[in-house]
Amino acid sequence: MPLSGELFKKRLVDLINREHPLVKLSGLIDWKVFERQWSALFKSKTGRPATSPRLIAGLLYLQHSFACSDEELLLTWVENPYWQYFCGEEYFCHEFPIDPSSLTRWRKRIGEEGVEWMLTETIGAARRMKLVKEKSFDRVIIDTTVMEKAIAYPTDSQLLECGRQHLVRLAGALQIKLRQNYNRIFPRQVRQTGRYAHARQYRRMKSSLKILRTLVGRILRDIERKLDRNNPAHIAKAAPILDRIKKLINQRQNDKNKLYSLHAPEVECISKGKSRTPYEFGVKVSVAITHKEGLVVGIRSMPGNPYDGDTLYEAIEQIGILTDHPPKEIFVDKGYRGVEIPQITIWRSGQKRNVTPGIKKAIKRRNAIEPIIGHMKSDGRLGRNWLKGTLGDAIHAVLCGAGHNIRMILKAIRLYFVLWITAIMAKTNSKYQEKSQSNSTYPENSQHLLAMCWNC
Repeated sequence: MPLSGELFKKRLVDLINREHPLVKLSGLIDWKVFERQWSALFKSKTGRPATSPRLIAGLLYLQHSFACSDEELLLTWVENPYWQYFCGEEYFCHEFPIDPSSLTRWRKRIGEEGVEWMLTETIGAARRMKLVKEKSFDRVIIDTTVMEKAIAYPTDSQLLECGRQHLVRLAGALQIKLRQNYNRIFPRQVRQTGRYAHARQYRRMKSSLKILRTLVGRILRDIERKLDRNNPAHIAKAAPILDRIKKLINQRQNDKNKLYSLHAPEVECISKGKSRTPYEFGVKVSVAITHKEGLVVGIRSMPGNPYDGDTLYEAIEQIGILTDHPPKEIFVDKGYRGVEIPQITIWRSGQKRNVTPGIKKAIKRRNAIEPIIGHMKSDGRLGRNWLKGTLGDAIHAVLCGAGHNIRMILKAIRLYFVLWITAIMAKTNSKYQEKSQSNSTYPENSQHLLAMCWNC
């Protein structure tokens, strides 16, 4: 029996088209997996009832399938009945189910292991739809890319200006009176440094940078002298900021493990040999797809900028965990030289030895992973990561892989539906041709129906 407030409401099932791809997809995903695996994270002993695991999983699926921010996701969810049905709602809702800012806390609760269950379920949905076969997991393509962090392009002058601002805010929070904060002098000197760099007057630029480092060092030493060493709370708050500023002042051009962002110290400078982007600032990500269909069966962040060959063991381990089917053949590029894994055949680009015509064709197919990574960056959210810390890198990478699989399944559902309608129209058209009297309105209606199928 419905509640009194819902007595005159109409169910979402009666409002929507049941042939819509999202409706079909909601039936392919086993939502009970999240209730079982995330049950310990969604307990609520006091206060209001806990949020449904299906709601959180559905929101994260939609966010990374349609490349929405947290705010855009909830705004579209309120307006779209198909999104609400996909997330398990029974009646149409006119208010946010959760606050957009709470998605950050849910991602931290779920963690990397929890979002891997989301990727596993997309693989299971592709299996139930028969989009992939079991033998498709025997051959896998693996490659690495860079998932850039949401930071500005790092320059020494701008980093020193950010460091000065952090120190001034820290002094205000600890109620420390500075001798001078350089609020007027420092920005002017930063602009002058940029002019020297633009004019290629590098000797003057280095002299200007030396002045900036000196001014930041003065503020740093002023805070260290006046810091209350007997207050543990003040020391705990000031220690990480002071350590980062010291590293920023002392680092030079050719140093390793440099600091490229104060709010994201985990960012690394990675060079992949691209002419358009010689250097990318983020974290390396390993991506694994099936050789034939291009379904993502493994994706993981690799902090520390490791050699591509060293990431192969972790990638194969993740594939075996997510699919329960370890690969037998792996296709990689030349960046994975010097790595051999027992019981697994590794084929590299440009390999000549022991290559049959069939294997040569399969090696050329390895290039299919490049446009898939490009779509994950342009159509998904892999191109820029806004989540914080190394945990944010790991969670974001896996969710981007799940979003790609969702888009792939939705496209297959639309294609199957169009083929089904086309077959019906062809069968009906043949019956009409057999009759002596022709129906002039039929072709127009059939074309209109086909156009509706493409737009669904």
